[in-house]
Amino acid sequence: MAYYRQRGSVPPKRHTQHRTPDGGLYYEELMGEEGFFADSSLLYHREIPSAIVDARTWRLPDQATTPNAPLLPRHLRLPELFKDADVETTDVVTGRRLVLGNGDVRISYAMARHASPLYRNAIGDECVYVESGSARVETVFGDLDAHQGDYILLPRATTHRWVPTGEEPLRAYIIEANSHIAPAKRYLSKYGQFLEHSPYCERDLRGPGEPALVDADDVEVYIKHRGSGPGGISGTIYTYPRHPFDVVGWDGCLYPYAFNVADFEPITGRVHQPPPAHQVFEGTNFVICNFVPRKVDYHPLSIPVPYYHSNVDSDEVMFYCGGNYEARKGSGIGQGSISLHPGGHAHGPQPGAYERSIGAEFFDELAVMVDTFRPLELGEGGQAVDDGAYAWTWSGRRPPTGEPPA
Repeated sequence: MAYYRQRGSVPPKRHTQHRTPDGGLYYEELMGEEGFFADSSLLYHREIPSAIVDARTWRLPDQATTPNAPLLPRHLRLPELFKDADVETTDVVTGRRLVLGNGDVRISYAMARHASPLYRNAIGDECVYVESGSARVETVFGDLDAHQGDYILLPRATTHRWVPTGEEPLRAYIIEANSHIAPAKRYLSKYGQFLEHSPYCERDLRGPGEPALVDADDVEVYIKHRGSGPGGISGTIYTYPRHPFDVVGWDGCLYPYAFNVADFEPITGRVHQPPPAHQVFEGTNFVICNFVPRKVDYHPLSIPVPYYHSNVDSDEVMFYCGGNYEARKGSGIGQGSISLHPGGHAHGPQPGAYERSIGAEFFDELAVMVDTFRPLELGEGGQAVDDGAYAWTWSGRRPPTGEPPA
């Protein structure tokens, strides 16, 4: 992102002595990407950050996936994954359920009232969209407040935990990359500044507050990392002799931050704008877009809902998180639903939506879209809440058996 911040106490020059009040040394840690050739930050610890006193296996939530076969568009009802009783004891880390995934990205969902353990994803960055509720995201860099509509961007290997703070449960839509997640490159100058055509800018990004100093002994941190489990993913629990939140200061361009979808300025035109106009972030082999309330096409002959289109290079995942999505009316899709439109299937508005949209001036809709460039498979959560009927909503007919294929 190349947007510099400093918090707490750092020495005047990097890689030099930084003394404690009693004359000892703070321990400098470089947290950087791409082998010293990309964004980084320097953190100054009271304790040696490498010290651990125990390690044991963490049995992760089910990471196995099943191919989308036969190839079908699908409607997944995410709110059905959690019941009220579950939410009281569920947290956003150990309680997330895998909905869709491939070798580049995994999409999970969680509802929680309980604080998570300390956690570090050593596989890739995480982008967590807060559908509803609120939380304090405590990180080694400092705390972030998370509210409805926030994207929380957590760089790979950031130690953090989620603490729900509101009366209603926290509903989180979690996008885990096997890479880094950043603003779209076309929005940035060659030095990383947001350009004038970008739909958001540095002023819209909220960085962490001052780093917290926590005094505690024998502290566990749950780590997701590369391994031999399903999808090449394994888990380990480290025990640190002292709490890892011991940073007195840091500076650099790599840190967690928040961005609220309400601060995204939609790009509109006389005729329908394609999904890249709605892009917000990107990772390796996938992009993240959001469709926000906006003025729609104003050509006198415009058809405001999307034209029918074939995803020849990608699978499209839409998470419907507010308003009324005009193109999907009549499909059964509602708040908290996902639609999966796989590559090889031409998709578009439901019957009647094409005609109804003519003359519309404004769409009150909110959705987060992930487009992947490799096929997505179904996780256990996705299989559990597939409505089994969405593929037939354009024709109104079932297969000859009257039942959807297995």
